[in-house]
Amino acid sequence: MSNHEFYMDLALKNAQAMKGQTDPNPLVGSVIVNDNFIVGVGAHMKAGEAHAEINALRMAGEKSKGGTIYVTLEPCSHHGRTGPCATAIVEAGIKKVVIATLDPNPIVAGNGVKILEDAGIEVVVGIKEEDSIKMNEVFNKYIIHQKPFITLKSGITLDGKVASHSFNSKWITSEQARLDVHQLRSENRAILVGINTVLKDDPALTARIPNGRNPIRIVMDSKLRIPLDSQLVTDNQAETWIFTSQNHDQEKRSKLETLGISIFVTTGIDSVNPTDVTTALGEKGVSSVLIEGGGNINAAFLENKLIDKVVLYVAPKLIGGSEAPSFLEGTGIDKMKDAVELTDITISPIGPDFKFTGYPIYKDDMK
Repeated sequence: MSNHEFYMDLALKNAQAMKGQTDPNPLVGSVIVNDNFIVGVGAHMKAGEAHAEINALRMAGEKSKGGTIYVTLEPCSHHGRTGPCATAIVEAGIKKVVIATLDPNPIVAGNGVKILEDAGIEVVVGIKEEDSIKMNEVFNKYIIHQKPFITLKSGITLDGKVASHSFNSKWITSEQARLDVHQLRSENRAILVGINTVLKDDPALTARIPNGRNPIRIVMDSKLRIPLDSQLVTDNQAETWIFTSQNHDQEKRSKLETLGISIFVTTGIDSVNPTDVTTALGEKGVSSVLIEGGGNINAAFLENKLIDKVVLYVAPKLIGGSEAPSFLEGTGIDKMKDAVELTDITISPIGPDFKFTGYPIYKDDMK
């Protein structure tokens, strides 16, 4: 590993530690080195607060002058809720800037590098670029497409079941896997289920971990069948948004809105189109969604090519039974050549289970 890679790796770890805190902003980490000593480190911790470079510069103080700053994303060049980081780097007397990747945000997109180079600062781009891009997969999709990055998560048996034929599902996966799911919830801006999951399980859909952030709870409920005494309506632990059809219960809607539930009416007459939901969430500034739905909800999003990432917690158990529900139902494909393949796969042990992560490759990709 080169010195550049070593320090950039440290910057990446600083950034990664803030996962789930910065949206809709990207994860960014920074390290300042002078005379082979680390004199400043920083990360962007929350939207509206100081960027990673500024935090590192503040720590380094006068030791920034003549040093090298490593940053996981191109320094910003515009005035938002904070000032431009590229200008601050110039004013601090930094002599060299090492950047993992350019910012896909069209407001920045190379302008930060231009400010630095125009000031006579040496700029190196591309150190651990792939790691930085993957770390900010949520931001990169949202900033380009204005739509949320959608992760499909499910806990399944080796034969793909999410419950027995009697719909008993507690518990398929281990406590360690379930704890990891709560971390995943905390890292996502919203969590989505269908009405059948609500009726069957009465879930809270909260992140039950220390300092965890509860996501917005989203329910696809075409007829507004959600019980008024369900946890999602009564617990006040997080916002609950319900997407419904044109043909919904108007009286029930009034009661839900009185209780503080947000209702969104989609274009469907009797059903809720997942594409409508995705578009509306993007317009509302929701950058990431974790789907924990049943087989039909999962299939609907997959069939509409809306799933960006799949996370499966696989328990070494077999259930069997043609009536036992699986994590993907719906109509399914006709021919194997049309199957959705997954790429960039990782498999890691978690307690007695395995965590499987992959990214779908869609035929005639429309995204």
